[in-house]
Amino acid sequence: MAIRLRKLIGTLALLVLVIVWALLAMAFAQFPTIRESAWLSGLYYVVAGMGWVLPAMPIIKWMSGPRPAQSEI
Repeated sequence: MAIRLRKLIGTLALLVLVIVWALLAMAFAQFPTIRESAWLSGLYYVVAGMGWVLPAMPIIKWMSGPRPAQSEI
């Protein structure tokens, strides 16, 4: 697969990941146990804010994967 196509697909996948992650994080933040505790709320937002990085890493690695051979360019 051409690197440009791979990067386009990866960019779209990352965009979908971030949007879905943000929507789910906002929904989970409304749970009463999280909403009522200041400490738990702060911890939740730190974990939810940084948590999208772990699923994004394989996408980024795939995007920058093996370079195509010279004949494929």
